[in-house]
Amino acid sequence: MAVYTYSKASQNLDLLLEEVIKEGEARIKSKNGQIFVIRPGQKADSPLDIKGITLDITTDEVIQFIHEGRRMI
Repeated sequence: MAVYTYSKASQNLDLLLEEVIKEGEARIKSKNGQIFVIRPGQKADSPLDIKGITLDITTDEVIQFIHEGRRMI
């Protein structure tokens, strides 16, 4: 795993992030010698991301169901 200097990391951020994805982490060394480790974070999934279902009904049937439901109100 490569260790990037701060200036090299900032100039080549796209390459650094590609290495993080490929290798799991990358390291950046500051001028004072301190090492920082960059790792990919958890992907934040939306609670609204739900898997769809396939129904064997037509668009016209869906519209009919909606109209029937509105008549009941």
